[in-house]
Amino acid sequence: MEKEKGKEKLTHLTPAGEAIMVDVSGKKETVRIAIARGRIRMKPETFRLIQQGQMKKGDVLGTARIAGIMAAKQTPRLIPLCHPIPISKISVDFTMDAEDGTITATSEVKNRGVTGVEMEALVAVSVSLLTIYDMGKAVDRGMTIEDIHLIKKSGGKSGLYISEE
Repeated sequence: MEKEKGKEKLTHLTPAGEAIMVDVSGKKETVRIAIARGRIRMKPETFRLIQQGQMKKGDVLGTARIAGIMAAKQTPRLIPLCHPIPISKISVDFTMDAEDGTITATSEVKNRGVTGVEMEALVAVSVSLLTIYDMGKAVDRGMTIEDIHLIKKSGGKSGLYISEE
């Protein structure tokens, strides 16, 4: 959104209401970082198989990490109107909680550019969790993907954002 004489103007719409890609050519280049998180909930048996590396499809978390990284690089092909941007860093890490039967995925994406990397971080988390689901669905079709959200973003005109999670 931009401000236009005291009111907010939607930047992804023409005055006629048509969707457009925002012109970012006039924006200042800064270091931009986004961190996103989400989780997948599963049965204890599914959790145990993943934790012990005994899923028939192989290394679930290793595969999910690579899938998330690859997906982040494809964000402009997946999300309409996202800018293709150079990415300096993408990481996807997992935290396992046996008591809750959850695996939490956290992604950090970084670049130096004129537009943010929030969507890339969110896509990385989403696809990594979908990959866990895909690799575990033969054992547990009832897994649920939950609470995918932006944790933090920095850089650019809007500055720092930290989730109140």
